[in-house]
Amino acid sequence: MFQKYKSAELVKPGGLDLKDRLVGVQRVTKVTKGGRAFGFSAIVVVGDEAGVVGQGLGKSKDVASAIAKAVEDAKKNLVRIPIIKGTLPHEQKGKYGGARVNIIPAAPGTGVIAGGAVRTVLEAVGVHDVLSKSQGSSNPHNVVKATFDALLQLRDANAIARDRGISLEQVFNA
Repeated sequence: MFQKYKSAELVKPGGLDLKDRLVGVQRVTKVTKGGRAFGFSAIVVVGDEAGVVGQGLGKSKDVASAIAKAVEDAKKNLVRIPIIKGTLPHEQKGKYGGARVNIIPAAPGTGVIAGGAVRTVLEAVGVHDVLSKSQGSSNPHNVVKATFDALLQLRDANAIARDRGISLEQVFNA
């Protein structure tokens, strides 16, 4: 899922204190000749609230096992996100399907100003001060993936200096 992001650092779940947050549970119905067959899909975000986060999707005939499957899937997709003093290094836009998410760093004391699925992801990452705007589709699956798209494009000054092959001072005083 994260192959197209060169700055994405995959993380192993061992030794991390991960907290899982349920973004949403959808009941899906399949109509067969014998009637309606109900199933559930759950989308979950796990994070250590210190820069490591992952998202997963689970599907099952009952809610509890759908959530359990989603948590297992999320632990397989953990990535490290750069956080500087409780906020983001820079403004970033993310897109997935019809959902567009704009996340903006904020001054200390602002809090997490985000709605629904975006808030869940940002809290799981451990960002304390951020502004965000979600536009287009409000489908939680796509909003979570658009938020991840934005977060995975974030780079701190050290990463930019390393990519350009210059010193940290040259990044700021070009």
